[in-house]
Amino acid sequence: MNGSATSSKDVGDPTITIALVGNPNTGKSSLFNALCGLNARVGNYPGVTVEKKIGSYDDGEGLVQVIDLPGTYSLSARSPDERVSVDVLLGHQADVPSLSAIVVIVDASNIERNLYLFSQVRELGLPIVLVLNMWDRVTDSGIAIDLTNLEARLGVPLVTTSANRRLGIESLKQTIRRAIATPPADPPELFPDSYVAAREALQQSIARQLGSPPPRFLADRLLLDISGQTESSWVQQGLPDLPRQLAQVRQELAAASVRLPAIETQVRYGWIRKQLQQVVSREAQSRTTLSDRIDRWITHRYWGLIAFATIMFLIFQAIASWAAPLTDGIEAIQESIAAAIQNAMSPGPLRSLLIDGVVGGVGSVLVFLPQILILFLFIGLLEDCGYMARAAFVMDKLMTRLGLSGKSFLPLMSSFACAVPGIMATRVIENSRDRLLTILVAPLMSCSARLPVYLLMVSAFVPDSHWLGGWIRLQAVVLLLFQALGALVAIPVAWAIRCWLLPGDPPPFVMELPRYTVPSLRVVAARVWERAVAFVQRAGTLIFATSVLIWAAAYFPATNPKVHQLEARIEQLERQPSGATEAEVQALIEEKQRLQADQIRTSFLGRLGQTIEPAIRPLGWDWRIGVGVLASFPAREVIVATLGTIYSLGGDVDSENQPLQATLQQARWPDGRPVYTLPVALSIMVFFALCAQCAATLLVIRRETNSWRWPLFTFLYMTTLAYMGAWLTYQLGTAWLGT
Repeated sequence: MNGSATSSKDVGDPTITIALVGNPNTGKSSLFNALCGLNARVGNYPGVTVEKKIGSYDDGEGLVQVIDLPGTYSLSARSPDERVSVDVLLGHQADVPSLSAIVVIVDASNIERNLYLFSQVRELGLPIVLVLNMWDRVTDSGIAIDLTNLEARLGVPLVTTSANRRLGIESLKQTIRRAIATPPADPPELFPDSYVAAREALQQSIARQLGSPPPRFLADRLLLDISGQTESSWVQQGLPDLPRQLAQVRQELAAASVRLPAIETQVRYGWIRKQLQQVVSREAQSRTTLSDRIDRWITHRYWGLIAFATIMFLIFQAIASWAAPLTDGIEAIQESIAAAIQNAMSPGPLRSLLIDGVVGGVGSVLVFLPQILILFLFIGLLEDCGYMARAAFVMDKLMTRLGLSGKSFLPLMSSFACAVPGIMATRVIENSRDRLLTILVAPLMSCSARLPVYLLMVSAFVPDSHWLGGWIRLQAVVLLLFQALGALVAIPVAWAIRCWLLPGDPPPFVMELPRYTVPSLRVVAARVWERAVAFVQRAGTLIFATSVLIWAAAYFPATNPKVHQLEARIEQLERQPSGATEAEVQALIEEKQRLQADQIRTSFLGRLGQTIEPAIRPLGWDWRIGVGVLASFPAREVIVATLGTIYSLGGDVDSENQPLQATLQQARWPDGRPVYTLPVALSIMVFFALCAQCAATLLVIRRETNSWRWPLFTFLYMTTLAYMGAWLTYQLGTAWLGT
């Protein structure tokens, strides 16, 4: 979901601006959607690949702008997500207006741990509304919360909501207005006197150098951030002596038995437990919830892996089965449009551009929209119900053995949809070495852009065999295997990179397992719609432009007017069949096909393809496949549009406007052998499974690593791997199948 930056002007001229903050898995996204609905924009914060969501709603008193900050467990600013959250909360993001209030979302059934972030946010000095979300789970968990007492102790307005059911949303809107109108109370001092004295001395020292002291929150971050990331930004602001000064203060605190940064966790949780005494009570014997019973199987050492594999298989079985009627409908529309253009225009370059370039190219890609949307539907359901965190838990041991962090799993799973947000998701990995390793292997995950290539080859060349009464289809099995191929190859690749380029042990993996929830159809539908729009926009821009360029390169310079003359004559005879015998019409068709084949072979595109053909013949490919591969380096799915354009122009088949699968099945070498066989189809799929054919992915790697070294390395190792894998697949497949 990478888009252009969104400013406040995108949603009108609001009178107030609020920010939503909360831990992951607290229902923050559901609350954002419940507040803003479709009035939301998605983009990136300037200068960083951190996702920004901005929406708005009208509460009857005016427009309220809502900024949905990245989910975070604290404001310690160790990761890019946390740094952006702190910048927005402190007003340091130039394109975000000053905040009027902060809405802190916590999981009502896990309130003690969630209040840690709240204890940090309240020290910013802004009005706060505390939202106890997922309130419907409290009773089921055997928890009782005295809301009146809790609100009085915390000193902030408190609202209970169940965002996935849209309960409590109107009350929240009214409470936000009241909170803004009430000056916030001073936050309590949590730290011991020795620490407070050291902090105040540090503030005074900075004030003497810069003219004003840093806020209490930032002074805390300077003292507690022993990694040095916070102090480095202050050094750049004109405090070169700050590192030495901080080291001295920390030594003095250590002498006073104040351990940094552990003191923060100690005092914050101590304060939280004190506030919750006699406010939150639980049953003496904890209940075994439905989530607990499911997790006994889903997170089991062995059954969990079987469940994961079964779920993945069912997803691709559904893709292979459910999408067929929708795909047939899109193909019928494509054929109708081509026929309408053919009937409305006489043969010539413009008609060829529209039918062969636009309809044949762009239409060939849009056919696969249903399968891609079904994939995103299932991904959205798995994310929203809470299963993805279980999958990460189950895969943790394997990830650790590969030298990857357990936190790498979710970014890698995101890369199955698209590598761009998957790579961006690595910002949650604090360890820079583990983050870089995850970035380098994320493009190997089979993203949705590869899916049209797999679907084209599988539907055309893999037998549609069925087992168990049709419950298991061979095409679905092959599709699943190729979706998993990149992940399997990533295992030795990650091991090799870890051993030779990025040595070191991964840190321990800690992840909260959220309770299972019924997925919000509104949230899932919004995600699917977003991906549908992005895919169609891609087809209407990049793929459209590529199709036109490929058409021009295949049409010129060897244009032959006789082709269009024959085409006009054939269409006339088809409308008036009494004007010639069937044999005469067939002779004209064969002559047109011969001229089309000669024209495309002598075109710019044909000459390029024949130049590179010796390098790709060992893979079983002809020059047309080679040209398609070259054209698809900006985006993988472009090969489908390229082949659709080339074969529409080439006149290799008897029936026009037929699906591309049938066209490929009839393609022949000059000696009459079929160009596409099962080994060739498998070779193409292996190449696309492993090759770095996505300019956007490489650019994101450049932005995330701040170096061209790593995208260049990714491109070279993946392209080499793809060529070797395709060669080996074709050679072994030919030897085994004899085709």
